[in-house]
Parts: sequence; C-alpha cells; structure tokens
Amino acid sequence: MRRTVMDKRERWVNRGRSNHFLDVEIDNENHGNLLMDKRERRVIRGRSNLFLDVEIDNENHGNLNSIKEKKEEKPQEFFIKIMEAQANQTLRKTLLVINSIILAIGNCGSPLLLRLYFVKGGKRIWLSSWLQTAAWPIIFIPLLISYVHRRKTDQGPKKSKLILMKYQVFLATASIGLLTGLDDYFYGYGAARLPVSTSAIIIATQLAFTALFAFLLVKQKFTAYSVNAIVLLTVGSAVLGLHASSDRPKGESNKMYVLGFLMTLAAAALYGLILPMVELMYMKAKQPITYTLVLEIQLVMCFFATAFCTVGMLINNDFQAISREAREYELGETKYYIVLVSCAIVSQCFFMGAIGVIFCASSLLSGIMIAVLLPVTEILAVIFFNEKFQAEKAVALVLSLWGFVSYFYGDISKTKLEEERKDERIIPSQATGMT
Repeated sequence: MRRTVMDKRERWVNRGRSNHFLDVEIDNENHGNLLMDKRERRVIRGRSNLFLDVEIDNENHGNLNSIKEKKEEKPQEFFIKIMEAQANQTLRKTLLVINSIILAIGNCGSPLLLRLYFVKGGKRIWLSSWLQTAAWPIIFIPLLISYVHRRKTDQGPKKSKLILMKYQVFLATASIGLLTGLDDYFYGYGAARLPVSTSAIIIATQLAFTALFAFLLVKQKFTAYSVNAIVLLTVGSAVLGLHASSDRPKGESNKMYVLGFLMTLAAAALYGLILPMVELMYMKAKQPITYTLVLEIQLVMCFFATAFCTVGMLINNDFQAISREAREYELGETKYYIVLVSCAIVSQCFFMGAIGVIFCASSLLSGIMIAVLLPVTEILAVIFFNEKFQAEKAVALVLSLWGFVSYFYGDISKTKLEEERKDERIIPSQATGMT
C-alpha cells in the first residue's frame, strides 16, 4: 500500500533560537525512500548556528549513512566581521559629513570670489576657467598621507602601491576631466556676465539635469516628487529668463547678458552630466573604489581640466596679460593675486567635495546638496555685492526651494517605504521557519 506524500519537518529550539531543521521529502513510487534533504541555516541576532550534513544513500532505501555536525563559523569571527562592518559604515558617514562641509565651502565661496575678480577689474574668462581646477596639486597632500598610512598598516610581503588607479579608469577620468574643463569655461563666461544671485539660481537647475542623466546612465529611478522638483526648477529658471535684462550690470549689452545666461545654463547641464558619469565610472571600474582612489580620480580630472583651460589661455595670451591686469586691479596688485589664489583653492574644495559625496552616497545627492546651498549663496551675494533682489528672483528662489523640499520629502518617503517592504519580507520568512 502506497504511503501518502508527506513532508516531515523536525525543528530544534535552543532557548528561543531557531537553529536548523531538515525538510525530508517522501516519494510514494520508491516506497518512502529518502530522496534528498534541504539544508537551511538561520542566523538570528548575530549568532552563527549549527547545521547538519545528511548523506543519503538511495540504493539502501534511504538509510542515513552518517550525520556530521559542523560549525560553519566561529562566533568570535562573526562578531569581528560585524564590528568591522559597523566601523566601515561609521567611517563612510564621517567622510560624507567632511565632504559635505568641503562642498559647502566651495559651492558658496567659489562664485563669490570669481565674481569679485570680474567686478573689480578682471576680464580674462579663460583665466577664471583655469582657476577653478588649477589648485589640483593640493590633492597630493591627502594622497601622501594615505600612502604613508597604507605602508604602516599593510601586512605581508607585497609592498603598498604608490598609484592605485588602473589604466581603464585613468582613460575614463581623463575624458571626464576634459569635459570638466569645458564646463569651467561655460561657468566662467556666465560669471563674467551675470550677478551671482542670478547665476546661482540658474546653476540650481543642475539638479534637474543630474536627475535626468542619472536616470539614463545609472538607472536612477524617478518618483512623482523628483519629477515635481525638476519641473519647479525648470520653471524657476524660465522666470529668470523672461526678465533677464532687469539686473543687467552697467555697461553690458543685452546680447552679452543673454549669452551669459545661456552659457551658465549650459554649464549646469554639462555638470549635471558629469556627476552621473563619475558614478557610472565607479560602477564600471574593475577594481575596489576606495577613498584614496577617489582622490586620484579627482587629481587626474582636475589636471586634464586645467590642461584644457591652459590651451585656451595660451591661445588668448592670458598669461602675458596677468601682470598688466594685476597693476590695474581696483583692489591693488597684491590683493589681485590673493583673489586668484583664494579662488583656486576654494574652487578645488568644490570639486573635492562633490566627488567625495558621490563616493559616499550618489551623484544625485551631490547635485541636491549643490542646489540646497542656493539660498546661502543668494544671501551672501546680496550682502557682499549689494545686488538687487527683484521679484522674479524671489519667485525663482521660492520655486527652487519648493523643488528641493519636494525632492527631499520624496526621497525620505521612498527610503521609508523600502524599509517597510524589507521588514514585510523578513517577518513572513521568520514565521515560516517557526511553523
């Protein structure tokens, strides 16, 4: 008489913890011979549990030949791994905070210093573009510190590598660096023609371009809130465009002002492409992405961007004009060079912070932080340059802030929903294991 198909499950309970169980399937046609066993292991509250290896011999009608009890991982080793993971997470959060502060300094200070150069007598656009990445040798300082640290901590016969970047990553970084140089020129041209309060709002549209290119390149998902933010930022930029001539500096033609507006918008669009390209490079790199490697990437990017602008300066004879421009500068020759050096250092803070935030989080978060600092830049521009703050700027600023709040709320809601779904998947699986 055939036996009915049965699923016998035995479960051991050790002080409330589900350690292991066996699923035994019975096959009627083979008279109840044991065909297979499914081995499952549960790790509850950081404890590594035991499991059984069951060897089945079908030829002997499913007799258990042997049962071997093994321990997969020692509890001490498991706890060490947990602690290392928590330490890495803490380090990443610390790096995110540090890079966010560096990004804030560069994002707010760079446009003010760049505008100061033009307002007080500076006229060289290629020079202003060159200044944005010219301080790249500063990156050698943290790279040297990182190398010395690796030499002390690395164990084994292999020596620590001086350069971590592989050839493929170098080529991709160099290409992005050339695009960054072009973006610097667009931004420098806009800074020469537009007030800081106007250019800052236009640059805020970078968030919309970053979201779009992040969707295309790294499959960043859109939500209703992110779409709403993009629309609001675009409308805010359009409001400024409709009243473009209302804050035109004295002595500047309407044509040059509009061209500056369009060049600034192009700078926002191009940098909105660069950020996801950097994130895509991180994803495609066939090597571990460490913070030291991120610094090397930043150095190579800024080097090639500076080289791009250097060619422009040579063609435009900007190097020969620096000494003459310094003598004619309204603040004096010494302060002229102080402004140039300060602009280079603060601009480098912007790029280092942006790349660092991408490493610790994402390109979209980097774009959001750049846009969120808009009100700070606006206030500083009004304070230091006595710029007019017309009604259309107020409307554009409100729309931009509305867009930021919309995006942040959507991002928080999305994160909360994903956590709830994850909990829903975990709870049924735990309940199944206890039945």
